[in-house]
Amino acid sequence: MPADDPELALVHSELRRLDPAGLRFAGVLRDTIDQLLNGEVTGRYDWKTLFKTEKTHAGTVVEINLQREFTFDDGLEMDYRIAGVDVDCKYSQQFGGWMIPPEAVGHLCLLVWANDYKSRWSAGLLRITPELLNGGSNRDMKLTVKAGHRREILWLWHDAELPENTLLHMETADREAVFAQRSGQARLSELFRRVQHRRIGRNVVRTVAQQKDYMKRVRGNGGARSSLRPEGILIMGDYLAHQEIARQLALPVPGEGDFVSARVVRSFPGDGRPSAMIGGESWALAEAGEPVVAAPLLPAHTASASTED
Repeated sequence: MPADDPELALVHSELRRLDPAGLRFAGVLRDTIDQLLNGEVTGRYDWKTLFKTEKTHAGTVVEINLQREFTFDDGLEMDYRIAGVDVDCKYSQQFGGWMIPPEAVGHLCLLVWANDYKSRWSAGLLRITPELLNGGSNRDMKLTVKAGHRREILWLWHDAELPENTLLHMETADREAVFAQRSGQARLSELFRRVQHRRIGRNVVRTVAQQKDYMKRVRGNGGARSSLRPEGILIMGDYLAHQEIARQLALPVPGEGDFVSARVVRSFPGDGRPSAMIGGESWALAEAGEPVVAAPLLPAHTASASTED
C-alpha cells in the first residue's frame, strides 16, 4: 500500500470493505456483458458478435452498473466519489487497453478488465500522472497506461474468476445440438442434458429459451425438470434445499439465479460415493454405463414441502 498516497489507500480500503471477496464486482461484470449481449432478444452469447457501437458503449455501462450496485456518490470532477475521493472508472476487455482522458491526470482511476473468453477479471487503482501514459493520436486525446507502469496499479482483485458464460465455453457440437431444437422448452432440456455438473446462470437460460417466461421452462409441472426426470437428471436451483443436495453430491453449488444439472442413481452403503437423501432415499451421481433410473422429485423451497417447485 503506497504510504505517500493516503487517498489511494482510503479508496482501496473502502472498496475492499464493500466487497471483501470481489463477488459483487464479478457479478456486475457478468451481468453487464450479458446485458450488452441481450441474449433473450438476440440469441447472442459471444462478445465478438456485438456491434462496434455496443463495444464502445461497454465502458459506460460498466461504470453505470458499478455505481448502481455500490451506490457511489457522483464525483465532483470524475465519475464517482468514494470515501470522499474523486475516482474515474475505466473499463477495457483488452488488458491494459484503458483509455485515460487528459482530465483524469492527477486523479485516481479505477481500472477494470474482464475477458469472457478467459473467464477472468481484474480491478485496481492507479494515480494517473503524465509519465505513466503513452502518447496518443486519437481525436479526444485519450492515452493508455505504459505497459511498464502497470505494475504500479494497486490491485483490488487481480486475475479473479469471472462467472462462466456457459454457452461460449460449451463444446461446439453440444451448443449446436441445443440451438437446433425448435422450441425454447426443447432447447432448455437439451442444455441441461448436455451441460451437467456445471453452474448455468439465469442469463444463459434466458438466451436459450428466448421467451419471457423462461423460468417456467425450467421448473417442474411441464418444464425441463419434468421432462428430464425420466432420464435420471436433476436440475438444482438456488433454493437452500437444492444447494444442500448439490453440496452433498460434491457438485458446484448453484448461487443466486444459477442451476446445476446431474444424472443420479440410487446409492447404497459402502459404495464410496458422495450421496444425498432425497425423498427418503439415498442418491449419488451416476457413472458412465450405469442404467438410467427416474430421478426423484426435488424438495420445494419450503423445508416441509414434499413436491418440487
